[in-house]
Amino acid sequence: MEKRNTFSGKLGFVLAAAGSAVGLGNLWRFPYLAAKYGGGIFLLVYLLLAVTFGTVLMITEITIGRRTQLSPLAAFGALNRKWKWLGKLATFVPVLIFPYYCLIGGWVTKYTVAMISDGKSTALDTYFNDYVSSTGEPLIWFGIFLAVTVLVVLFGVNNGIEKLSRVLMPMLLVITVALSIYVVTRPGAGDGIKYYLMPDFSSLSFKTFLAALGQLFYSMSLAMGIMITYGSYFSKEEKIVKATHQIEIFDTAIAFLAGLMIIPAVFTFSGGDKGALSTGPSLMFVTLPKVFNSMPAGRFIGALFFFLVLFAALTSSVSILEAIVSGLIDEFGMKRVTATVAVAVYGLVLGAACSFGFGIWSNVTILGFDILDFLDFVSNSVFLPLVGMLTCIMVGFVIKPDIIICEVELNGPFRMKNFYVAMVKWIAPVFIFAILISGILQSFGILKI
Repeated sequence: MEKRNTFSGKLGFVLAAAGSAVGLGNLWRFPYLAAKYGGGIFLLVYLLLAVTFGTVLMITEITIGRRTQLSPLAAFGALNRKWKWLGKLATFVPVLIFPYYCLIGGWVTKYTVAMISDGKSTALDTYFNDYVSSTGEPLIWFGIFLAVTVLVVLFGVNNGIEKLSRVLMPMLLVITVALSIYVVTRPGAGDGIKYYLMPDFSSLSFKTFLAALGQLFYSMSLAMGIMITYGSYFSKEEKIVKATHQIEIFDTAIAFLAGLMIIPAVFTFSGGDKGALSTGPSLMFVTLPKVFNSMPAGRFIGALFFFLVLFAALTSSVSILEAIVSGLIDEFGMKRVTATVAVAVYGLVLGAACSFGFGIWSNVTILGFDILDFLDFVSNSVFLPLVGMLTCIMVGFVIKPDIIICEVELNGPFRMKNFYVAMVKWIAPVFIFAILISGILQSFGILKI
């Protein structure tokens, strides 16, 4: 088995973990949900949940990784042999996500180049559908994005993941701040800013809470095995709670700035129509190019925005691949090169099938979903909350919270340990179960959220 590497220090770990957390969920899903669920009130609820649920779940996963020095595939079994199956379940999440995430990364790569070369064409109504329904071109950009992801992981923890994160994450923050300042200073942006920042408590509902809590899993890379994997590379000399807070601040800041950038921009473009902030690919790949096309210097701003999204997608895809590769190394003693190439080939095959699902295989459906949407449903609506809930149950009632607390207290007192115990044993499992049920019902159109 290969010798286990560690990050060079806390900064390297925080930037890499934040890079994993900051992804497509921050840059299009968060603004969409904020617009749909009342703007300022959604933002307030999300922030409250981030410092409670988010903190507890992230501390748990990072601590499991550091205590066991293993990826999730082996870590759960090391804590309790009877619960090794949960490690397999947790590893199954990135296995499902990786192919279609890289395909979407290919879409972002295509749009980045298109914005630089000819920004106006991307604003056409048919541009996105014509592109994704074609057979050859999406595979080329998908292959490029996948190859870069694989190359970074092949270089390992220090020379690949950490070095990439040290470069891209500061750049990502600078671009996000610059774009946000530009957007909020545009004429007509005031109404969008007010809607996004001023809580309207009449819009508060249980659905707002569920949507914000569900977003935590996307935004913070929870229940994907990623934080356990990165935690296994985290030095025993560093403070887990402090690092967790720093990751959360970075991740939440990017999500907040993405909302501040996108909501006022779309409000201005649409004349205040919240419906223009539609869900899924249509926001990023249909609506926003129109917004950029209507702006002064829109081609430059659009290119900068898609560079931002590309950086975020790349750091996340790297973490998803690393979670799988680390598991193969730990469980089967595979070499990093062998494991990475094997997962890359799998990702290429299934990612191509997802791409064909918009074109030549558009008649192929699974439970009414196309191939990509089915993988997204199974991973995000079923396995993410399921793994999160089961992890809380295992920590709370099987291995007991003291295991986590002892590891955290290697570097100082754990001041929130009583709150941690109550959250991980009772509060978090109940509400995560609510996310699981509502997500499944929503996906089949039984519940409207």
